[in-house]
Amino acid sequence: MRVLVAGGGVAGQATAFWLTRDGHRVTVVERFPALRATGAQVDLRGQGIEAVSRMGLLDAVRGALVDEAGVAFVDARGKAKATITANTSGKGRQTLTSEYEIMRGDLVRILHGATKNDTEYVFGKSVDGFEQDEHKVIAHFSDGSSGVFDLLIGADGQGSRIRRALLPQGFDPYWRVGIHMAYWFIPRIASDSNIRDTYMVPKGRQIMRRSHNPTETQVYFVMREESEESSTIHRAPVERQQEFWADRFRDAGWQTERFLEGMKTSPFFYSQEIAQVRIDTWSKGRVVLVGDAAHCASPYSGMGISGGLVGAHVLAGEINRHPGDLPTALANYDRTLRPFVDEIQSEVNPRLLRLGMPITQRSIDVFQAITALACFLHVPELTARFSREDRGGDWQLPADPAPISAA
Repeated sequence: MRVLVAGGGVAGQATAFWLTRDGHRVTVVERFPALRATGAQVDLRGQGIEAVSRMGLLDAVRGALVDEAGVAFVDARGKAKATITANTSGKGRQTLTSEYEIMRGDLVRILHGATKNDTEYVFGKSVDGFEQDEHKVIAHFSDGSSGVFDLLIGADGQGSRIRRALLPQGFDPYWRVGIHMAYWFIPRIASDSNIRDTYMVPKGRQIMRRSHNPTETQVYFVMREESEESSTIHRAPVERQQEFWADRFRDAGWQTERFLEGMKTSPFFYSQEIAQVRIDTWSKGRVVLVGDAAHCASPYSGMGISGGLVGAHVLAGEINRHPGDLPTALANYDRTLRPFVDEIQSEVNPRLLRLGMPITQRSIDVFQAITALACFLHVPELTARFSREDRGGDWQLPADPAPISAA
């Protein structure tokens, strides 16, 4: 088939990987002028690790991993009150830090290296609209041109324009939890270790610091808020977003002054509302969604990237097994993947999230005391190591979509 993939991120490239190996002609259009190999730290867990392994890319991923040994909950002086280490036993469940932590940009580059020789990439161009019938999809691009394809795959992220065109007008696909996040990069200093520091601030706020290479540190500001301003700020100009976050955290203490100063000159800044994408169908005719466009699970699921890789694997597998019967392929994709998506989305519990973002200092002290006792007794480590399942549950990845040797 002649396949158009809208979006050159993790899910889009992973889908192209498997489809090209079964002989389909794939074009990936990416609205950014070059490969968007940016973004913060992400992780692989459970079935996502298996999906990368089946692509033959696990060694490449291991070679690009971030050195993060665990998560520490610190006080205003930066002293660790409790530390949960990563589970590196190769058994059970990952803890707050995965054994496979990697920068999003590095993962994107690895996938691009594995697909660029077989896939046509077009940068600086997006799908502005489409029309379809039972035989074809006509895609209309941002440069005024059009193209005819057998299948259009929307891999254009949480804010997907392809999804918007598929759903009824006015339908809201987002399930919100009342939490917002911003992150950016600042210069690393000597005291920035390979442990992720988490600092809890009254009024439901949290600051995290993690360092991914010898020169850079990531800063995350997170807060509970359900105001109209907090929901709309993410679409404002970056300067206004930065003012908003500075106003909300200026009194937070710890290293806040350093973090806010670094924000001014950071090469990267991103602000978002934490939300999941929950819709009843992922396809219509010859148009289908994959990755965050279909089922964003949110950063708190720990399975966003893994979900995209798994979804690409399942979608390509069903297309390759039913090349002459697209309706059956897309129906099977939904039926096969839906239980896995339901499982990873259910990992996000707003009540538990709020427990981890207390309103008062007293509540913070209680949280840290309980966490310290649990760590002293090795509860997180033992629970992870002897758990039978990771966050994707017992759902099994189907057979490979295409033989790797066909590449």
